[in-house]
Amino acid sequence: MARREESERIVITGVGLASPNGANLDEFRRALLTGKSGVVPYEIRYFGKTFAGVCNCDVLKYQTRRELRRGTRAGSLSIYCVGEALKDCGIDWENVPKDNVGVYIGVTEHGNVETENEIYEIKQYDYDCSYWSHHHNPRTVANNPAGEVTLHYGITGPHYCLGAACAAGNAGLIQGVQQLRLGEVDFALAGGVSESIHTFGIFAAFNAQNALARHEDATKASRPFDVDRNGIVVSEGGCVYTLERLSDAKRRGAKIYGEFVGYGMNSDASDFVLPNAERQAQCVQKALRNAGLAPEEIDVVNTHATATVAGDALEIDALREVFGGSKKTYINNTKSFIGHAMGAAGVLELAGNLPSFNDGVVHPTINVDNLDPKCEIANLVLNEPKEVGNIRYILNNSFGMVGINAVTIVGKYEGD
Repeated sequence: MARREESERIVITGVGLASPNGANLDEFRRALLTGKSGVVPYEIRYFGKTFAGVCNCDVLKYQTRRELRRGTRAGSLSIYCVGEALKDCGIDWENVPKDNVGVYIGVTEHGNVETENEIYEIKQYDYDCSYWSHHHNPRTVANNPAGEVTLHYGITGPHYCLGAACAAGNAGLIQGVQQLRLGEVDFALAGGVSESIHTFGIFAAFNAQNALARHEDATKASRPFDVDRNGIVVSEGGCVYTLERLSDAKRRGAKIYGEFVGYGMNSDASDFVLPNAERQAQCVQKALRNAGLAPEEIDVVNTHATATVAGDALEIDALREVFGGSKKTYINNTKSFIGHAMGAAGVLELAGNLPSFNDGVVHPTINVDNLDPKCEIANLVLNEPKEVGNIRYILNNSFGMVGINAVTIVGKYEGD
């Protein structure tokens, strides 16, 4: 691995998350090791009955009901995740200079939920726009979730959201790392969030593409790599990391989940929705070069696979190209447990794998009854956790519509 100066070495010191099968990292990890799905039957206005990954975190832990009414679901999930991350990292938050804190939240889309709801509400007034909510503009501006975090926690440093489709969580994380290395901030809150299940439009659109999961059992609806997979389970969620320079984390005696060692981003430039295996492979290779690592040094690859027929097979094609010669790289998937959390997907899935540094266990992909031959690859961990011993590097894939790809690599921190 390429060795950086301490001031350029960025570590994860706190994790705050809201997932469909856990409201903190301990619950989430336990669910991944015990095969607990977070997908449930769900019904939404206009579209009707379907499945979704629904978060049951207590947002009132950090906000009042009045604050919830004024803000957004994406904002409340962000505020919850930040509160949990700050508590987890153990920093003396009251004495942190707030102008040196940056907030970088990845989003798939934002504002659809609020707009759909407000149109529905004025329907009862014969669409008289004088009844339109005066909260509409601040709710729907692109920086809203990150902005709600700064308002709630009194942060006066930079904040913005990164729109990178389903690669947005990783993009937010990468942005936090970059800003710390540039010296623009001294403490970063970085990750991704999605409120997608509260908009009927996303279900209707995936259904129109014949890409919405169907099954008689909600817990088995999300089934990446299975020959009978038939589409995406839409989920909400959020995950925010506290990122610090290694020198600062050591100075305050912080616990360290892992060290951010590499990343890559690129674009397919080939199709609105169909992934490009060649570009995905190039993105993975770019991340490996950035980290100074060979493919065989990666212990765990967490796949993006969403359970679409074409998407899963194309990603495996890309991974075969990069890792085909590696006998010790294990491959898993988290969406089989929680569905697709869109802008939060990459960072939630990375978080679920971070405990592997301590327990040496790779969580499985569940719901694979019959592996699709097109998705066969060495060391694909299916249905049961696998103890593999010392895990040093985790690579996380995250790919999005309109051809945006983001790959992150986190290493085990073993001291100096």
